[in-house]
Amino acid sequence: MDVDWEAYGWERLADGVGRRRLPGWDATVGLVLGTEAVLLYDTGSSLAEGAELRAQISALTGGRKVTHIALSHPHFDHVLGTAVFAGAEVFGAVGTDELLGGARAREELRTDAVAQGLDPAVAEAAAEVLVAPRHVVSGEWTLDLGGRQVLLANVGPGHTGHDLALCVPGGRETVFCGDLVEESGEPQAGPDAIPSRWPDALDRLLALGGEEAAYVPGHGAVVDATFVRAQRDELARRFEVP
Repeated sequence: MDVDWEAYGWERLADGVGRRRLPGWDATVGLVLGTEAVLLYDTGSSLAEGAELRAQISALTGGRKVTHIALSHPHFDHVLGTAVFAGAEVFGAVGTDELLGGARAREELRTDAVAQGLDPAVAEAAAEVLVAPRHVVSGEWTLDLGGRQVLLANVGPGHTGHDLALCVPGGRETVFCGDLVEESGEPQAGPDAIPSRWPDALDRLLALGGEEAAYVPGHGAVVDATFVRAQRDELARRFEVP
């Protein structure tokens, strides 16, 4: 699994673990390679972005396909590329399956994407083939990727009602946080956020990763536990949560 991630536009975080910051909304996608499976964390903001990720991953891995997808939360810039990964097993926090499986969700995602600047035709095309998770995580779920086990953890609610983190063990654990943590800007609390629970969600992230982990925000540079704790305290002040 010793490949040149940077040559394909990805940042290597650990052996067989990397991420890419996508243009436009600076959303992060993560990639974890096992000997038997390939896991992608989030899929981008459109079918074209998903297809670009698919091509990059194929080139990076010598032709391997994405076999597993974990969706951090049901916002357009993280889920609209899922349909291009045919045959992949899709995981999400419990409730995401019902949310993304309905016509109302498709319309809301399309509307939000257009409001944020995505071309209306592009948004419509992705919304029409929106993929809902087949597997839902209510607590924790361990996946065996072949020579590597990873943990999916439903640590929310917080940024949304359906926040799913990905923990990758190693010499230094890597924790993909989704938009529970943001580095390149202030954490965004939209209408589906649950502010009163957000600090608790970050406490759970810190408990999973520990003090030495690398924490990968949904937007921005990789951070450490000190940054996550400071953001947790700021959110508690912002939303007047103990």
